[in-house]
Amino acid sequence: MPEPIRVRGSVVVPDAELVWRFSRSSGPGGQHVNTSDTQVELRYDLAASDALPPVWKERALERLAGRLVDGRVLVVRASEHRSQWRNREVAAARLASLLGEATAPPPKARRATKPSRGMVERRLQNKRHRSELKQGRGRPSEY
Repeated sequence: MPEPIRVRGSVVVPDAELVWRFSRSSGPGGQHVNTSDTQVELRYDLAASDALPPVWKERALERLAGRLVDGRVLVVRASEHRSQWRNREVAAARLASLLGEATAPPPKARRATKPSRGMVERRLQNKRHRSELKQGRGRPSEY
């Protein structure tokens, strides 16, 4: 691959830690499809990697636990395109995206807030107004 897989910031996954496999892909392609290995499988041993800082690696292992093979290897497949080169680019982009999301810091905790007194009063006033409007739609009562 011409450009390395960038996780976030200056953290890059070295090519030596990636394992590429190619196989025949299903789908359109005519005579060419039976002879070329266009499907791409990219494997990355997340648990054994030294590219990620320990905190990021721990976070990624926890968040991607359901996707990991044997609890350690992340596998990404791509077979949308008829070209192996484009499928390689797609697989690399998917891996970078997955690792970027998995290593992102947790969102800030939400602080519980209370609606202002004016807002509560406006809401209740609006409810009363709606109720009166709807009650006025009924049949006129006989006196």
